[in-house]
Amino acid sequence: MKRRRIVSLLPSATEMVCALGCRDQLVGRSHECDFPTDVSGVPVCTESKILPDSNSRAINEQVRNLTAASLSIYRVNEKRLLELKPDIILTQTQCDVCAVSEKEVARAVEKWLGARPRVVSFSPVRLGDVWDDLQRLAAILECKQRGHEVLKALKTRCVNVIEKSCLSGRKPTAACIEWLDPLMAAGNWVPDLVEMAGGKNLFGERGQHSDWMTWEQVREANPDFLILMPCGFDIARTVEELGLLRQKSGWAKLKAVKNNQVVVVDASAYFNRPGPRLVDSLETLGEIIHPEFFQFGHKGKAWVRV
Repeated sequence: MKRRRIVSLLPSATEMVCALGCRDQLVGRSHECDFPTDVSGVPVCTESKILPDSNSRAINEQVRNLTAASLSIYRVNEKRLLELKPDIILTQTQCDVCAVSEKEVARAVEKWLGARPRVVSFSPVRLGDVWDDLQRLAAILECKQRGHEVLKALKTRCVNVIEKSCLSGRKPTAACIEWLDPLMAAGNWVPDLVEMAGGKNLFGERGQHSDWMTWEQVREANPDFLILMPCGFDIARTVEELGLLRQKSGWAKLKAVKNNQVVVVDASAYFNRPGPRLVDSLETLGEIIHPEFFQFGHKGKAWVRV
């Protein structure tokens, strides 16, 4: 297998590189790439323009202002990128808000003299797309057999959840919220994961980008489970902003609230990352929706009831 110099500007891609056994070829990463933990020593090539301590509404306003001015919300350290001399740069075209985009990478390397790195972009919207991305990356890195083994193990875990959840005979309803202020319903691969875990997804379209919603929609649907997964937030950060929902009209009357089924997940580490740990996300949903069948040990780490 040829040894390459890889810069990954996408957390999920970094996880795939490491799952494929190519961690030693990773020479650069984004500021958000934090798993596996040993990538912390890899040079960082990006930073965010968003103020880190902002609340949900302030973050949304900053993003809107930057995008309205046709500006990126990220900075790429072009000097460091050039110094690292990568053969491959991994990026994405799925969402300009979630991570450094292909356009930003193109701007960063357009003035390079001599050979330019190969830019590989990912744009998954469903779980099957993640499997395809993993296989494509394995082919590029010349480790197809390892890719086959990793994918087989991930799919086996998915089948385990699907088979057991089907035994329940019931499909509790779930409202998955991807942003708190304003409200956004989780789309893309999340509806698939909910259904695979034995639930009925109420909002957000499978294979479609997440979309805005209203509190009135949540009240009218009155879900069995209210699962909070703000994009880029860990559990502690989401818990800090729970007051945004608790102050809303009809909160205490919601079925999920009365039955203690309001759940906060670590969206940053799991649900927002279209990589290997989407299977951990599926298992997490299994624990939440059908605890009679699943105890994977994710409670307390990937999710908590609030």
